[in-house]
Amino acid sequence: MKEITLKPFEGYEYAEGGVCAAAGFKASGVYCGIKKSPIPDGNESPISNIKNDICMVVSDCDCTSAAVYTQNKVKGAPIIVTKDNLAKAGDKMRAIIANSKNANTCNSDGEHKAQAMCKLTADALGIEPEQVIVASTGVIGQILPIEPVAEAVPKLVEKLDYKGNLEAATAIMTTDTVKKEIAVKFDIGGKTVTLGGMGKGSGMIHPNMATTLNFYTTDCKISSELLQAALDEVVKVTYNCLSVDGDQSTNDMVCIMANGKAGNAEIKAGSEEFEVFKKALYIAMMSITKMLAKDGEGATKLLEVKVDGADSLQTAITVAKSVVGSNLLKCAIFGADANWGRVLCAVGYADAEFDINKVDVKMSSKAGEIHVCENGAGIPFSEEEAKTVLLEDEITITVSIGDGEFSAAAWGCDLTYDYVKINGDYRS
Repeated sequence: MKEITLKPFEGYEYAEGGVCAAAGFKASGVYCGIKKSPIPDGNESPISNIKNDICMVVSDCDCTSAAVYTQNKVKGAPIIVTKDNLAKAGDKMRAIIANSKNANTCNSDGEHKAQAMCKLTADALGIEPEQVIVASTGVIGQILPIEPVAEAVPKLVEKLDYKGNLEAATAIMTTDTVKKEIAVKFDIGGKTVTLGGMGKGSGMIHPNMATTLNFYTTDCKISSELLQAALDEVVKVTYNCLSVDGDQSTNDMVCIMANGKAGNAEIKAGSEEFEVFKKALYIAMMSITKMLAKDGEGATKLLEVKVDGADSLQTAITVAKSVVGSNLLKCAIFGADANWGRVLCAVGYADAEFDINKVDVKMSSKAGEIHVCENGAGIPFSEEEAKTVLLEDEITITVSIGDGEFSAAAWGCDLTYDYVKINGDYRS
Protein backbone atom coordinates (compact mmCIF):
# COMPACT_ATOMS: atom_id res chain seq x y z
CA MET A 1 0.00 0.00 0.00
CA LYS A 2 1.47 3.36 -1.07
CA GLU A 3 -1.11 5.46 0.76
CA ILE A 4 0.16 7.11 3.94
CA THR A 5 -1.55 7.22 7.31
CA LEU A 6 -2.93 10.75 7.73
CA LYS A 7 -2.65 12.03 11.29
CA PRO A 8 -5.57 14.16 12.56
CA PHE A 9 -4.84 17.71 13.73
CA GLU A 10 -7.28 19.52 15.98
CA GLY A 11 -8.92 22.45 14.21
CA TYR A 12 -7.97 21.21 10.74
CA GLU A 13 -10.01 18.96 8.48
CA TYR A 14 -8.74 16.99 5.51
CA ALA A 15 -10.65 17.57 2.29
CA GLU A 16 -10.84 16.29 -1.26
CA GLY A 17 -9.85 18.23 -4.35
CA GLY A 18 -6.09 18.78 -4.22
CA VAL A 19 -5.14 21.96 -6.10
CA CYS A 20 -8.83 22.54 -6.89
CA ALA A 21 -10.04 22.32 -3.29
CA ALA A 22 -9.65 26.05 -2.65
CA ALA A 23 -12.30 28.34 -4.12
CA GLY A 24 -11.57 29.78 -7.54
CA PHE A 25 -9.00 27.27 -8.78
CA LYS A 26 -9.50 24.94 -11.72
CA ALA A 27 -7.15 22.49 -13.39
CA SER A 28 -6.77 20.12 -16.31
CA GLY A 29 -4.40 17.58 -17.78
CA VAL A 30 -3.99 15.95 -21.18
CA TYR A 31 -1.67 13.64 -23.06
CA CYS A 32 0.24 15.58 -25.71
CA GLY A 33 2.97 13.16 -26.75
CA ILE A 34 5.97 14.22 -24.67
CA LYS A 35 5.52 10.95 -22.83
CA LYS A 36 4.79 7.67 -24.63
CA SER A 37 1.26 6.55 -23.89
CA PRO A 38 1.00 3.37 -21.78
CA ILE A 39 -2.34 2.57 -23.41
CA PRO A 40 -2.30 0.85 -26.84
CA ASP A 41 -4.25 2.63 -29.58
CA GLY A 42 -7.78 1.39 -29.80
CA ASN A 43 -7.82 0.18 -26.21
CA GLU A 44 -8.63 3.37 -24.35
CA SER A 45 -9.13 3.25 -20.61
CA PRO A 46 -12.14 5.06 -19.12
CA ILE A 47 -9.60 6.81 -16.86
CA SER A 48 -7.64 8.36 -19.69
CA ASN A 49 -5.73 10.70 -17.38
CA ILE A 50 -3.28 7.93 -16.48
CA LYS A 51 -1.38 8.87 -19.64
CA ASN A 52 -1.40 12.66 -19.13
CA ASP A 53 1.95 14.39 -19.56
CA ILE A 54 1.06 18.08 -19.29
CA CYS A 55 -1.24 20.03 -16.98
CA MET A 56 -2.55 23.48 -16.19
CA VAL A 57 -3.80 25.12 -12.99
CA VAL A 58 -5.60 28.47 -13.22
CA SER A 59 -7.07 30.91 -10.71
CA ASP A 60 -10.20 32.93 -11.45
CA CYS A 61 -8.39 36.06 -10.27
CA ASP A 62 -4.90 37.38 -9.57
CA CYS A 63 -2.92 35.64 -6.82
CA THR A 64 -0.18 36.54 -4.43
CA SER A 65 2.55 33.93 -4.66
CA ALA A 66 5.79 32.50 -3.32
CA ALA A 67 8.24 29.78 -4.31
CA VAL A 68 11.43 27.97 -3.37
CA TYR A 69 13.74 26.19 -5.78
CA THR A 70 16.47 23.60 -6.10
CA GLN A 71 19.85 24.38 -4.56
CA ASN A 72 21.63 22.47 -7.31
CA LYS A 73 24.04 24.74 -9.24
CA VAL A 74 22.58 23.27 -12.43
CA LYS A 75 19.03 24.58 -12.69
CA GLY A 76 16.34 23.66 -15.17
CA ALA A 77 15.28 26.43 -17.58
CA PRO A 78 11.75 26.53 -16.11
CA ILE A 79 13.24 27.44 -12.72
CA ILE A 80 15.04 30.44 -14.21
CA VAL A 81 11.95 31.63 -16.10
CA THR A 82 9.59 31.15 -13.16
CA LYS A 83 11.88 33.07 -10.80
CA ASP A 84 11.93 35.93 -13.29
CA ASN A 85 8.15 35.86 -13.70
CA LEU A 86 7.51 35.92 -9.96
CA ALA A 87 9.88 38.86 -9.60
CA LYS A 88 7.85 40.75 -12.21
CA ALA A 89 4.31 39.75 -11.24
CA GLY A 90 4.45 38.06 -7.83
CA ASP A 91 1.15 39.61 -6.68
CA LYS A 92 -0.65 38.94 -9.95
CA MET A 93 0.05 35.30 -10.78
CA ARG A 94 -2.74 33.44 -12.52
CA ALA A 95 -1.62 30.08 -13.90
CA ILE A 96 0.71 27.11 -13.79
CA ILE A 97 1.74 24.95 -16.74
CA ALA A 98 3.84 21.87 -16.08
CA ASN A 99 4.96 18.89 -18.11
CA SER A 100 6.52 15.54 -17.27
CA LYS A 101 8.98 13.21 -19.08
CA ASN A 102 11.31 16.03 -20.22
CA ALA A 103 13.08 18.30 -17.70
CA ASN A 104 14.04 20.99 -20.22
CA THR A 105 17.42 21.23 -18.51
CA CYS A 106 20.96 21.64 -19.89
CA ASN A 107 19.62 22.65 -23.30
CA SER A 108 20.81 25.72 -25.20
CA ASP A 109 17.21 26.59 -26.12
CA GLY A 110 15.77 25.74 -22.69
CA GLU A 111 14.81 29.23 -21.53
CA HIS A 112 13.32 30.02 -24.93
CA LYS A 113 11.14 26.90 -24.70
CA ALA A 114 10.08 27.69 -21.11
CA GLN A 115 9.20 31.26 -22.10
CA ALA A 116 7.26 29.88 -25.07
CA MET A 117 5.23 27.68 -22.72
CA CYS A 118 4.35 30.77 -20.67
CA LYS A 119 3.35 32.77 -23.75
CA LEU A 120 1.24 29.96 -25.18
CA THR A 121 -0.57 29.71 -21.85
CA ALA A 122 -0.97 33.47 -21.48
CA ASP A 123 -2.32 33.95 -24.99
CA ALA A 124 -4.87 31.19 -24.50
CA LEU A 125 -6.04 32.62 -21.17
CA GLY A 126 -5.88 36.31 -22.04
CA ILE A 127 -3.24 37.14 -19.43
CA GLU A 128 0.43 38.19 -19.51
CA PRO A 129 3.28 35.64 -19.84
CA GLU A 130 4.85 36.79 -16.56
CA GLN A 131 1.66 35.74 -14.76
CA VAL A 132 2.48 32.10 -15.52
CA ILE A 133 4.53 29.64 -13.47
CA VAL A 134 6.23 27.05 -15.69
CA ALA A 135 7.71 23.74 -14.56
CA SER A 136 9.12 20.60 -16.16
CA THR A 137 10.28 17.24 -14.87
CA GLY A 138 11.84 14.19 -16.50
CA VAL A 139 14.99 13.34 -18.40
CA ILE A 140 17.80 15.92 -18.28
CA GLY A 141 19.63 16.98 -21.44
CA GLN A 142 16.98 16.14 -24.02
CA ILE A 143 15.51 18.89 -26.20
CA LEU A 144 11.91 19.68 -25.25
CA PRO A 145 9.69 19.60 -28.34
CA ILE A 146 7.46 22.68 -28.23
CA GLU A 147 5.05 21.52 -30.95
CA PRO A 148 3.10 19.04 -28.78
CA VAL A 149 2.91 21.67 -26.03
CA ALA A 150 1.48 24.20 -28.49
CA GLU A 151 -1.13 21.67 -29.58
CA ALA A 152 -1.98 20.78 -25.98
CA VAL A 153 -2.53 24.28 -24.56
CA PRO A 154 -5.93 24.92 -26.23
CA LYS A 155 -7.09 21.49 -25.05
CA LEU A 156 -5.90 22.22 -21.51
CA VAL A 157 -7.83 25.50 -21.48
CA GLU A 158 -10.93 23.83 -22.88
CA LYS A 159 -10.78 21.10 -20.21
CA LEU A 160 -10.20 23.41 -17.23
CA ASP A 161 -12.52 22.33 -14.45
CA TYR A 162 -13.01 23.05 -10.76
CA LYS A 163 -12.76 19.29 -10.27
CA GLY A 164 -9.80 18.78 -12.60
CA ASN A 165 -7.26 18.08 -9.87
CA LEU A 166 -6.89 14.37 -10.69
CA GLU A 167 -6.10 15.12 -14.33
CA ALA A 168 -3.40 17.57 -13.24
CA ALA A 169 -1.93 15.43 -10.46
CA THR A 170 -1.40 12.47 -12.77
CA ALA A 171 0.14 14.61 -15.54
CA ILE A 172 3.23 15.46 -13.49
CA MET A 173 3.99 11.84 -12.53
CA THR A 174 7.20 10.26 -13.85
CA THR A 175 8.31 7.11 -12.04
CA ASP A 176 5.66 7.81 -9.39
CA THR A 177 3.29 4.90 -8.86
CA VAL A 178 0.53 6.93 -7.18
CA LYS A 179 -0.72 10.50 -7.42
CA LYS A 180 0.09 12.80 -4.52
CA GLU A 181 -2.41 15.42 -3.44
CA ILE A 182 -3.79 16.86 -0.22
CA ALA A 183 -6.20 19.54 1.02
CA VAL A 184 -7.05 20.92 4.45
CA LYS A 185 -9.80 23.24 5.69
CA PHE A 186 -9.44 25.54 8.70
CA ASP A 187 -10.93 28.68 10.22
CA ILE A 188 -9.45 32.18 10.06
CA GLY A 189 -11.50 35.02 11.50
CA GLY A 190 -14.75 33.09 11.19
CA LYS A 191 -14.12 32.26 7.54
CA THR A 192 -13.48 28.74 6.25
CA VAL A 193 -10.17 28.74 4.42
CA THR A 194 -8.90 25.91 2.23
CA LEU A 195 -5.34 25.03 1.23
CA GLY A 196 -4.66 22.24 -1.25
CA GLY A 197 -1.77 20.92 -3.23
CA MET A 198 -0.22 18.27 -5.42
CA GLY A 199 3.30 16.94 -5.76
CA LYS A 200 5.38 14.48 -7.69
CA GLY A 201 8.61 12.71 -7.04
CA SER A 202 9.88 9.19 -6.59
CA GLY A 203 13.62 9.28 -7.24
CA MET A 204 16.51 11.78 -7.22
CA ILE A 205 15.23 13.02 -3.88
CA HIS A 206 17.53 14.30 -1.15
CA PRO A 207 17.36 17.04 1.52
CA ASN A 208 17.69 20.74 0.71
CA MET A 209 14.59 21.12 -1.45
CA ALA A 210 14.31 17.42 -2.16
CA THR A 211 13.73 16.75 -5.85
CA THR A 212 10.11 17.26 -6.62
CA LEU A 213 7.53 19.50 -8.22
CA ASN A 214 4.94 20.73 -5.75
CA PHE A 215 2.11 23.20 -6.33
CA TYR A 216 -0.15 24.62 -3.62
CA THR A 217 -3.25 26.79 -3.91
CA THR A 218 -5.28 28.57 -1.24
CA ASP A 219 -8.23 30.93 -1.08
CA CYS A 220 -6.69 32.69 1.92
CA LYS A 221 -6.06 36.44 1.72
CA ILE A 222 -2.36 36.85 2.49
CA SER A 223 0.48 38.90 1.02
CA SER A 224 3.27 37.48 -1.12
CA GLU A 225 5.76 38.51 1.57
CA LEU A 226 4.01 36.48 4.27
CA LEU A 227 3.47 33.57 1.88
CA GLN A 228 7.22 33.51 1.26
CA ALA A 229 7.99 33.69 4.98
CA ALA A 230 5.61 30.81 5.72
CA LEU A 231 6.93 28.73 2.84
CA ASP A 232 10.58 29.24 3.80
CA GLU A 233 9.85 28.20 7.38
CA VAL A 234 7.76 25.14 6.57
CA VAL A 235 10.01 23.84 3.77
CA LYS A 236 12.86 23.65 6.29
CA VAL A 237 11.00 21.03 8.37
CA THR A 238 9.24 19.14 5.55
CA TYR A 239 10.73 18.88 2.05
CA ASN A 240 14.22 19.69 3.28
CA CYS A 241 13.94 16.68 5.59
CA LEU A 242 13.13 14.24 2.81
CA SER A 243 15.56 11.74 1.32
CA VAL A 244 15.02 8.78 -1.01
CA ASP A 245 18.37 8.12 -2.68
CA GLY A 246 20.91 10.86 -1.99
CA ASP A 247 20.63 12.61 -5.37
CA GLN A 248 19.53 16.22 -5.65
CA SER A 249 18.00 17.14 -8.99
CA THR A 250 17.86 20.28 -11.11
CA ASN A 251 14.16 21.11 -11.36
CA ASP A 252 12.95 21.18 -7.75
CA MET A 253 10.19 23.66 -7.12
CA VAL A 254 7.57 24.36 -4.49
CA CYS A 255 5.21 27.22 -5.28
CA ILE A 256 2.03 28.53 -3.68
CA MET A 257 -0.69 30.83 -5.02
CA ALA A 258 -3.30 32.61 -2.89
CA ASN A 259 -6.36 34.30 -4.44
CA GLY A 260 -8.17 35.61 -1.32
CA LYS A 261 -11.57 34.18 -2.25
CA ALA A 262 -12.21 32.81 1.26
CA GLY A 263 -13.07 36.39 2.30
CA ASN A 264 -10.92 36.52 5.44
CA ALA A 265 -9.32 39.77 6.54
CA GLU A 266 -5.78 39.88 5.19
CA ILE A 267 -3.39 38.03 7.49
CA LYS A 268 -0.90 40.20 9.36
CA ALA A 269 2.66 39.37 10.34
CA GLY A 270 3.03 38.08 13.88
CA SER A 271 -0.70 37.42 14.25
CA GLU A 272 -2.43 34.32 15.58
CA GLU A 273 -4.01 33.92 12.13
CA PHE A 274 -0.55 33.69 10.57
CA GLU A 275 0.32 30.83 12.94
CA VAL A 276 -2.91 29.06 11.99
CA PHE A 277 -2.06 29.43 8.32
CA LYS A 278 1.50 28.19 8.80
CA LYS A 279 0.23 25.09 10.59
CA ALA A 280 -2.14 24.36 7.71
CA LEU A 281 0.74 24.71 5.30
CA TYR A 282 2.82 22.39 7.48
CA ILE A 283 0.07 19.75 7.57
CA ALA A 284 -0.27 19.83 3.78
CA MET A 285 3.44 19.87 3.00
CA MET A 286 4.32 17.28 5.64
CA SER A 287 1.63 14.98 4.24
CA ILE A 288 2.95 15.20 0.69
CA THR A 289 6.51 14.83 1.99
CA LYS A 290 5.47 11.50 3.50
CA MET A 291 3.71 10.50 0.27
CA LEU A 292 6.88 11.24 -1.68
CA ALA A 293 8.95 9.18 0.75
CA LYS A 294 6.63 6.19 0.72
CA ASP A 295 6.52 6.19 -3.08
CA GLY A 296 10.31 6.28 -3.44
CA GLU A 297 11.51 4.36 -6.46
CA GLY A 298 11.23 0.66 -5.68
CA ALA A 299 10.31 1.39 -2.07
CA THR A 300 8.24 -0.95 0.05
CA LYS A 301 8.30 1.01 3.32
CA LEU A 302 7.99 4.55 4.62
CA LEU A 303 10.74 5.42 7.10
CA GLU A 304 10.23 8.25 9.59
CA VAL A 305 13.10 9.30 11.85
CA LYS A 306 12.16 11.37 14.89
CA VAL A 307 14.85 13.08 16.95
CA ASP A 308 14.16 14.64 20.34
CA GLY A 309 16.16 15.98 23.27
CA ALA A 310 18.20 18.30 21.05
CA ASP A 311 19.60 21.64 22.23
CA SER A 312 18.40 23.38 19.04
CA LEU A 313 16.05 22.78 16.13
CA GLN A 314 18.98 22.72 13.72
CA THR A 315 20.71 19.98 15.72
CA ALA A 316 17.54 17.88 15.70
CA ILE A 317 17.09 18.37 11.95
CA THR A 318 20.73 17.57 11.20
CA VAL A 319 20.67 14.29 13.13
CA ALA A 320 17.30 13.22 11.68
CA LYS A 321 18.48 13.91 8.13
CA SER A 322 21.73 12.05 8.73
CA VAL A 323 19.91 8.92 9.89
CA VAL A 324 17.20 8.92 7.24
CA GLY A 325 19.83 9.38 4.51
CA SER A 326 21.89 6.31 5.46
CA ASN A 327 21.83 3.81 2.61
CA LEU A 328 22.98 1.06 4.96
CA LEU A 329 20.03 1.74 7.24
CA LYS A 330 17.66 1.86 4.25
CA CYS A 331 18.87 -1.62 3.26
CA ALA A 332 18.37 -2.91 6.80
CA ILE A 333 14.81 -1.57 6.84
CA PHE A 334 14.14 -3.34 3.53
CA GLY A 335 15.32 -6.59 5.07
CA ALA A 336 13.40 -5.99 8.34
CA ASP A 337 16.73 -6.24 10.17
CA ALA A 338 16.95 -4.33 13.46
CA ASN A 339 20.59 -3.43 12.81
CA TRP A 340 20.52 -0.47 15.20
CA GLY A 341 24.29 -0.03 14.89
CA ARG A 342 23.63 1.59 11.51
CA VAL A 343 21.44 4.15 13.27
CA LEU A 344 24.22 4.96 15.75
CA CYS A 345 26.73 5.17 12.91
CA ALA A 346 24.60 7.76 11.08
CA VAL A 347 23.96 9.66 14.31
CA GLY A 348 27.70 9.72 14.91
CA TYR A 349 28.67 11.31 11.61
CA ALA A 350 25.95 13.98 11.78
CA ASP A 351 27.46 17.46 11.72
CA ALA A 352 26.11 18.43 15.13
CA GLU A 353 27.25 18.56 18.76
CA PHE A 354 25.70 16.29 21.42
CA ASP A 355 26.72 13.60 23.92
CA ILE A 356 26.76 10.23 22.16
CA ASN A 357 26.61 8.54 25.57
CA LYS A 358 23.07 9.89 26.04
CA VAL A 359 21.68 8.50 22.78
CA ASP A 360 18.65 6.18 22.98
CA VAL A 361 17.04 4.43 19.99
CA LYS A 362 13.64 2.84 19.57
CA MET A 363 12.05 1.25 16.49
CA SER A 364 8.28 1.08 16.10
CA SER A 365 5.36 0.42 13.78
CA LYS A 366 1.71 -0.45 14.21
CA ALA A 367 2.95 -3.93 15.22
CA GLY A 368 4.67 -2.57 18.34
CA GLU A 369 7.87 -0.96 19.60
CA ILE A 370 11.33 -2.23 20.52
CA HIS A 371 13.97 -0.43 22.55
CA VAL A 372 17.36 -1.29 21.03
CA CYS A 373 19.88 1.21 22.41
CA GLU A 374 20.22 3.09 25.69
CA ASN A 375 22.91 5.58 26.71
CA GLY A 376 24.83 4.91 23.52
CA ALA A 377 25.00 1.13 24.01
CA GLY A 378 22.95 -1.84 22.90
CA ILE A 379 20.43 -3.49 25.21
CA PRO A 380 18.85 -6.97 24.93
CA PHE A 381 15.76 -7.27 22.72
CA SER A 382 13.87 -9.99 20.89
CA GLU A 383 15.04 -10.34 17.29
CA GLU A 384 11.81 -12.15 16.48
CA GLU A 385 9.73 -9.28 17.88
CA ALA A 386 11.93 -6.80 16.05
CA LYS A 387 11.34 -8.61 12.75
CA THR A 388 7.58 -8.41 13.29
CA VAL A 389 7.79 -4.68 13.96
CA LEU A 390 9.95 -3.99 10.91
CA LEU A 391 7.88 -6.03 8.46
CA GLU A 392 5.20 -3.32 8.48
CA ASP A 393 5.11 -0.73 5.68
CA GLU A 394 5.47 2.35 7.92
CA ILE A 395 8.45 2.33 10.29
CA THR A 396 9.43 4.95 12.86
CA ILE A 397 12.89 5.25 14.40
CA THR A 398 12.99 7.49 17.45
CA VAL A 399 16.37 8.84 18.49
CA SER A 400 16.79 10.73 21.76
CA ILE A 401 20.06 12.65 22.01
CA GLY A 402 19.73 14.36 25.39
CA ASP A 403 17.36 16.39 27.52
CA GLY A 404 16.99 19.45 25.29
CA GLU A 405 13.60 20.84 24.30
CA PHE A 406 13.89 20.64 20.50
CA SER A 407 12.72 17.90 18.16
CA ALA A 408 12.45 17.26 14.42
CA ALA A 409 11.53 14.56 11.94
CA ALA A 410 12.86 13.39 8.59
CA TRP A 411 11.31 11.02 6.06
CA GLY A 412 12.64 8.45 3.63
CA CYS A 413 12.14 4.87 2.50
CA ASP A 414 13.89 1.54 2.22
CA LEU A 415 16.42 0.83 -0.55
CA THR A 416 15.43 -2.16 -2.65
CA TYR A 417 16.51 -4.21 -5.66
CA ASP A 418 13.85 -2.48 -7.74
CA TYR A 419 15.53 0.92 -7.29
CA VAL A 420 18.46 -0.30 -9.37
CA LYS A 421 16.14 -1.82 -11.99
CA ILE A 422 14.16 1.40 -12.36
CA ASN A 423 17.23 3.60 -12.73
CA GLY A 424 19.11 1.18 -14.94
CA ASP A 425 16.79 1.96 -17.86
CA TYR A 426 15.22 5.28 -16.82
CA ARG A 427 15.53 6.80 -20.30
CA SER A 428 13.85 3.85 -22.02
